Amino acid sequence: MAGPVLSTGTITSTGLTTMARIIAVANQKGGVGKTTTAVNTAAALAAMKHRVLLIDLDPQGNATTGSGVDKQTLTYSTLDALMGEQPVATCIQRTAEAGYDVLPANGDLTAAEVQLLEAPLREKRLSIALDAVVADYAYILIDCPPSLNMLTLNALVAADSVLVPLQTEYYALEGLSALLATVKQIKDHRNPRLEMEGIVRTMHDPRNNLDNQVSAQLIQHFGDKVFRTMIPRNVRVAEAPSHGLPVMLYDKTSRGAISYMALASEMTRRHIPATANPSA
Repeated sequence: MAGPVLSTGTITSTGLTTMARIIAVANQKGGVGKTTTAVNTAAALAAMKHRVLLIDLDPQGNATTGSGVDKQTLTYSTLDALMGEQPVATCIQRTAEAGYDVLPANGDLTAAEVQLLEAPLREKRLSIALDAVVADYAYILIDCPPSLNMLTLNALVAADSVLVPLQTEYYALEGLSALLATVKQIKDHRNPRLEMEGIVRTMHDPRNNLDNQVSAQLIQHFGDKVFRTMIPRNVRVAEAPSHGLPVMLYDKTSRGAISYMALASEMTRRHIPATANPSA
């Protein structure tokens, strides 16, 4: 098992230390490729030489195992960081192959739901924990549980933006409305900097008319908030987690791997104007 990671800082070409962009990967509907998107976007950003932290905030611990970390043998986890029992840097592990850091989780995180209800600053616990490491990374991705619970609330209060993986099917649009309403409430009352990172279409099959219709509706309603990159249905993407690897390490030539690299590239290009030329 990998040991704790030491802080190194993220330095720009001007020599200034920058804060990470914190992105919550969220959708309360399960089975839409949320964890897959979190893991593979983290790996793609790391492959582009960005310093990346992936936070597993789902008690299922799938982002942990999908990153090659054994969730059954954790010494410290996201739960310890949330409840202030350990510094977040002590809980973080380095994934040697994947190239990014992981704040891992397992079933113990279910206890956080109850404990957070009684905790002071209960919706800000993750934000407070991350203060100590936010300058050490370019990107922090948070894999949220598939529900709008206290854990997801902590992610949205800590985040700068929300990345929504969305399967291009009819019922996905209904779930999206509920999520966007929640994001607006949190922006209005708890985290004014929260914005939409964008919507990424997952498990897309261009041969399916319904997929194409839903995709067109998304673009009609949300415009450039819908990423141009679409993640196709791909067997290599489905196989990779069982090997404890992101798909670009499992099969970098697969359509899934190429698509996640394209998504990460599109995402970083969107951030360039704000960081490269603040006066623009």
